[in-house]
Amino acid sequence: MRGSHIITEKPLPPGWQWKNIGELCHVATGGTPDTSNMDYYKGNIPWMKSGDVKGTYLNDATHYISEKGLSNSNAVLHPINTVLLAMSGQGKTRGTSSILKISAACSQSVAAILPSDVILPELIHYWLMYKYSDTRNITGDNERTGLNLKLVRRIIIPLPPLPEQKRIAKILNEKMTAIEKAHAAAEAQLEAAIKLQYAYVQETLKSPLKSYSLNECTEEVSTGIGSKWSEYPVLGATRSGLAPAKDPVGSRPERYKLVDVGTIFYNPMRILIGSIALVDDGDNAGITSPDYVVIKAKEGILHYRWFYHWLRSSLGERFIKSLARGAVRERILFNRLIQGSIDLPSYESQLIAAEKIAKIKPLITGIEEQLKYINALPSIILRKSFSGGF
Repeated sequence: MRGSHIITEKPLPPGWQWKNIGELCHVATGGTPDTSNMDYYKGNIPWMKSGDVKGTYLNDATHYISEKGLSNSNAVLHPINTVLLAMSGQGKTRGTSSILKISAACSQSVAAILPSDVILPELIHYWLMYKYSDTRNITGDNERTGLNLKLVRRIIIPLPPLPEQKRIAKILNEKMTAIEKAHAAAEAQLEAAIKLQYAYVQETLKSPLKSYSLNECTEEVSTGIGSKWSEYPVLGATRSGLAPAKDPVGSRPERYKLVDVGTIFYNPMRILIGSIALVDDGDNAGITSPDYVVIKAKEGILHYRWFYHWLRSSLGERFIKSLARGAVRERILFNRLIQGSIDLPSYESQLIAAEKIAKIKPLITGIEEQLKYINALPSIILRKSFSGGF
């Protein structure tokens, strides 16, 4: 199909056709009322931004505008069963879709694929969900480059006969609902396990404490690994903790720092948002960027596992913020970190808590593996449904 986007046409089951979305549905967008006029935002008309487009159905709204805001902008009211597609947005937002179950307006960052007599909104949504990565890739890797209505209209989609659409939509709704419930249950289990780790740290703080400067109980690893850098994987620090680095080694790999068991390290530009990692017992040693802050706890005073979970707790978050000067992307190097102090329980109390925390790690790893499996299910199910497998 000339001028189409997302996939090369492939054979379809008998009676199915490839169509552009623009052939099947009217595609529109919306607008943003003047943000300097607060009266435009004191109303009861649901107004969707790209960040609101998540999940299969949208039954309510976070943002509202007034009748004046609607009439004095490019925003229009879209009917129930309109499929919204985020054309731009931060992070994973661009390319997400949802189905309106309320009448709502939207901003210009959202495409509105209006209801049609020939294709169900669920079929459009699930196809866009299946082709999420391809939809994003229409405009390349640049996060600032969004989709536009012309590109959305040219997205191609398989069109089964209407009875077949209804059958597929019913099956997919049931399966996706079950997946969402399983995902929510696993996430709740993971959150509870993580909170238990922090609870063990909090429990130790009920015992007698002694104040230390960070300079007294930690030391920085500032030297590079040298010629042995190729023997190790490159590790990074994320909001979730330890992870493989996204980027390979740079032009001077010998400057990369060794991070082995007992090492805590962080991105000095992202510590305020929780990008901190620990190489714990059972983790493979690696190297990390020379720009990262790499520290060791002094044995007998501060236990590395206790300290890591303290840093990631609300107490550690407040401690880190107390060292900052207000900017989210502020650079907090080791010389700034050691300006702070910490109230420590005895080393023996820390060790007991650290051993309890270690016993939870296999549970967390198991739940994370379960979540990976659950997260992979939608793609498997959608691939089967759009190949006539149901």
